[in-house]
Amino acid sequence: MDEQAVATAVEYVHNHKVAPNFYNNEQALRSVVRMAYLTAIDDYQDIQELPTGKGYADIVYLPRPLSSYPALVIELKWNESTDTAIDQIKERDYPEILKPFSDNILLVGISYDLDSKKHYCKIEQVTKE
Repeated sequence: MDEQAVATAVEYVHNHKVAPNFYNNEQALRSVVRMAYLTAIDDYQDIQELPTGKGYADIVYLPRPLSSYPALVIELKWNESTDTAIDQIKERDYPEILKPFSDNILLVGISYDLDSKKHYCKIEQVTKE
């Protein structure tokens, strides 16, 4: 739930591990998030571009059975706010498809400002009703 720590980590890896000629595209940002997944591979199943009925969630991490970790729905944005990312997740009801699998879902918006090369993160928690 530490938005600043996530933004700082994503920015660091994006700046130091992505080749400059590939830096400015969503796939590069996606690869940064996927690098972080490697540290949690035993705890999560990752799904890229999960069809939800109202669109495609960029990245979803489903906790493995018997895990106490929350499910994650991650939306990536370029030159748009993290609020826009979270709003898209909510408007398209991406978490609904995950409710049978997890009682706890985190909505994560990660954005990147092309001019400043700053990264931002917003996290909201959704619990099963």
